[in-house]
Amino acid sequence: MASPAQHGLSTHVLNTSSGNPAVGMLVTCQILKGEKWSDLNSASTDSDGRVKNFLGAGSLHTGHYRFTFQTGAWFAQQNIETFFPSVTIEFHVHDAARHHHVPLLLSPFGYSTYRGS
Repeated sequence: MASPAQHGLSTHVLNTSSGNPAVGMLVTCQILKGEKWSDLNSASTDSDGRVKNFLGAGSLHTGHYRFTFQTGAWFAQQNIETFFPSVTIEFHVHDAARHHHVPLLLSPFGYSTYRGS
């Protein structure tokens, strides 16, 4: 049987302008229930810019999720001006038996993401 971390939700934030992980950025994970977003967990990125599992011992389910990254507050702590006060990434989990990793590549004036592994 797989551990929850193998079938969880994770993220990694990399500051592409410096090439360093975004340490200490607050990220919130939510799931859409009906027409309302429900908080699952909030966590700050670790020393490698990661939140390894938002679900803890909970189970991943199919559905519509979103991560909200507090980019403005994080850049303000670095004394760096940014255009984006936050970044929200919505995604759909079709296969709850797979791990879902959603990285954020970030600079003060742009960002990108992709489906990681």
